[in-house]
Amino acid sequence: MKNTRSLRQQSGVAVVTALLLTTLAITIVASLFWQQQVQVRSIENQRYQLQKKWVLRGALDWAALILREDERTSKVDHLGEPWAVNLGDTRLDQYVENGKSDTEDSEASLSGQISDAQAKFNLTNLAKNGIVNLREQAVFAKLLSNLRMDAGLAQHVAAQIALTQERLPVGPPVPGADTGKLSSTGSAGGDKASLGVESASQPGAINSGGDSTIGLSTSLNSEVQFLRFSQIDDLLAVPGFTPQMISQLKNFVTVLPVETKINVNTTSAEVLSARLENVSMSDAALMIAARDRTYFLDFERFKLNFPDKVPENAREFLDFKTKYFVINGRVKLNRSLLEVNALFEREGSRVQVLWIKEN
Repeated sequence: MKNTRSLRQQSGVAVVTALLLTTLAITIVASLFWQQQVQVRSIENQRYQLQKKWVLRGALDWAALILREDERTSKVDHLGEPWAVNLGDTRLDQYVENGKSDTEDSEASLSGQISDAQAKFNLTNLAKNGIVNLREQAVFAKLLSNLRMDAGLAQHVAAQIALTQERLPVGPPVPGADTGKLSSTGSAGGDKASLGVESASQPGAINSGGDSTIGLSTSLNSEVQFLRFSQIDDLLAVPGFTPQMISQLKNFVTVLPVETKINVNTTSAEVLSARLENVSMSDAALMIAARDRTYFLDFERFKLNFPDKVPENAREFLDFKTKYFVINGRVKLNRSLLEVNALFEREGSRVQVLWIKEN
């Protein structure tokens, strides 16, 4: 009787042990399959990412070719040219590597556009060598007003732009004078406004030489150097701006490496009205309507159409040809998406990429 019970107990232990071993084996195998699945997905994603980059690289090369050909055949830049035509969602049937199985729907599509960067107000114009340009500040203030934003923010943006630039000495230091400041006249003492220099705590001092500029901090021994503005999102560092405002400004404001003029043939009514002092939004809308019917070849023809609204000195900040273009590209491959923004500089037949940003 005892032997029978012992045999039954041993048999039960063997069954439990077998079940445990089976469960352990299944768990190990499932874990291996899961790790393999993760590795396969990771390799797949890397392949997609690489393929997307090559597609966008080809798209950027194609955009550069379009701009180079446009430079060869056209003397002005306007919205009726091939570069201004948006590329809609285009299916790429013959791809680098299809990799399609019977159960996988592998699709690749490309879309994008080339836009004129000089159709927008360039924040770099607000200051030069750490000196704020009052004329450009007024233009930006009017643009903010046209967009129903606080025009007073223009002064803060101009000051911030100036602080990010290198302050170049204007005159030799004077013995006995404050070496932390630079004088535009080379004389010691005197009113800050007469020196064309202001401290950070006393903004608004005007250069007595008649230039439309104001000085900011020009400390030779300053240990703080603000980073230069490189994109519109940097305006979030200026108090008063919100993400919603930045989103709206992206259609009218840009940041380019150097001072630029506005291209009349591609700009918006808001920017054109801000650029021309005596032009209201309704006047600018009429100018844009006339331009859309027939683009302007040069300043003389533009002024001839609107003699009372376009002063002679406007040729200093208006142009009809563009040097900087922004390329936006978007490629989708199955569940993977990649967006690229790039800034192109065109100088004659030479087209080069200044920066590329991926999203």
